[in-house]
Amino acid sequence: MQFNTIGKGFLEVCNKYQNQKTAFVYTNQKGELEKINYSELFNQVECYAIGLMELGIKKGDRIGIIAENRLEWILTDFACVSLGIVTVPIFPTLTAKQIEYIFNDCKVIAIVVSNNMQLKKVIEIKDNLDSLRQIIVMNQDYTPKDIAIKSIQDVFNWGKLAKSKADCSATLKNSIAKIKADDVVTLIYTSGTTGEPKGVILTNKNILANYFGIIHSFDFSEKDISVSYLPLSHSYERTTGYYSLFFCGVTIALAESIENLLPFIQKIKPTVVTTVPRFLETARKKIILSIEKESPTTQKVFQWAINLGTEYIKRKQNKKSTITLELQRKIADKLVFSKIREKFGGHLRFMVSGGAALNEDLHYFFLSVGITVLQGYGLTEASPVVSAGRLDDNEIGTIGKPLVNVQVKFAEDGEILVKGDNVMQGYWNDPTATAEAIDDEGWLYTGDIGVLTPSGNIKITDRKKNIFVSSGGKNIAPQPIESLLTQSKYIDHVILIGEKREYCTALISPNFEQLESLAKEFGISYTNKSELISNQKIIAHLKREIDYLQKDIAKFEKVRKFAMLSEPFTIENGELSPKMSIRRHIVEKKYSEIINQLYSPDL
Repeated sequence: MQFNTIGKGFLEVCNKYQNQKTAFVYTNQKGELEKINYSELFNQVECYAIGLMELGIKKGDRIGIIAENRLEWILTDFACVSLGIVTVPIFPTLTAKQIEYIFNDCKVIAIVVSNNMQLKKVIEIKDNLDSLRQIIVMNQDYTPKDIAIKSIQDVFNWGKLAKSKADCSATLKNSIAKIKADDVVTLIYTSGTTGEPKGVILTNKNILANYFGIIHSFDFSEKDISVSYLPLSHSYERTTGYYSLFFCGVTIALAESIENLLPFIQKIKPTVVTTVPRFLETARKKIILSIEKESPTTQKVFQWAINLGTEYIKRKQNKKSTITLELQRKIADKLVFSKIREKFGGHLRFMVSGGAALNEDLHYFFLSVGITVLQGYGLTEASPVVSAGRLDDNEIGTIGKPLVNVQVKFAEDGEILVKGDNVMQGYWNDPTATAEAIDDEGWLYTGDIGVLTPSGNIKITDRKKNIFVSSGGKNIAPQPIESLLTQSKYIDHVILIGEKREYCTALISPNFEQLESLAKEFGISYTNKSELISNQKIIAHLKREIDYLQKDIAKFEKVRKFAMLSEPFTIENGELSPKMSIRRHIVEKKYSEIINQLYSPDL
């Protein structure tokens, strides 16, 4: 299929499959799994879109979306792209003040919220949003009291009524036909590292260029089933885990929460999944911790199998013979690997990891057990995918080769520059920031430092802005060191400190379940988390583990001192982004006093 707008793609896919197969699997408001086919999907989107027209919302208007992943999010988005309405999706974890800034910046005329909690935020700021005319609530148990607040069911009903009185189906198709490739589809506000968020302007042309590049790299099929759990308000999931899969006829199951993701995956049995390294790391830790509870014999068999599998993959990576390992690998697969694959539903063809760097050791683990993980790379400003590993070219430690329709080159300092139809139009109402991001020749400056491997794949070394320069003049890339340390079962998150400092230190968000087990093993009594993390035996044990993990890195890169934090990094507190990466500047500011103590001479 060839189409030049998302609306036309939606129409073509719905016409192709109609009621022949399931489009989405979702959890209804009663907590039950339901399915919707393409004919039902089109009918609901059509009624919704006509209902929005009845409210006077038209092409070019901006609509905010504040909702968790759910079917209504999808319906809202498809209704808007069918009418040329610009969606402004934001993360449900944002505060009312943050919401106010974004929606004032782009002057939304309507906001769609998921539930009463999100509605309260909007009500708190609605008098400060001069452009706002309508608020729509997804949850059907809501009874509006304010004339400006409508339930989504009311919007559907108005559309259904209007449709029964006229040939609105033709009207919707005509609306889709009038939308152009260069029309804006969405504004996605990036959190950035400093300052206020900026609205990335993405058009039909931008997103579809990325889609056509993606399908040349990934073997998606209408027989595939996917589980979508990453925020749809983020460009990564929206383009790869939603639009691209939908246009390929993949059935998409919308996970209700990340907390119950593995049981959901086991139930759905997906064949393809888009993910982030954080989920893979958590899954691996759970697997290893469950093995540690087994008999010594079982533990030895597990470790033998993992070592064997890793050696097998290393030989394949280096194009060396694996014949001598084949028989042992079959035994390892029967005893260990097949059981691990069952934890992921047992039907996975491959997973695509993005959003952050994938630790090489983690990548080896999944490949060794027979779960193919492909690492991709991108940024919102590129719609977002720039490059990715392929099934036939999956070099560990790299982000693969650029998509077929994306150009990449390196600046003198190693910064990765990107050019193509996928590059954004610019930042909303911010020509200065746009000029800083995209040069006169159309090259987007990513802020990431990289090199080419001998095989022609791209390897990210670090973020340009994250590279430390110690007081001794040494350049230190924190990301590889942080990935190294999170291999410890006692560490959930770690942030390296070292800019203009004599040596490196670290703030650690520990895994308290594992620390509590360690305390029990040592016979340590404590009354709260603060006592636990300040216990000298616990600190000494963790230091030995950290020293072992960083034994092979340069002396100037090693963490000499660290502090464990009593509270975990969270999205709600702003320390983690919705894709679970640490917001370094926020953490450093919040814990500045602890950081200064780490460099105090009396420590």
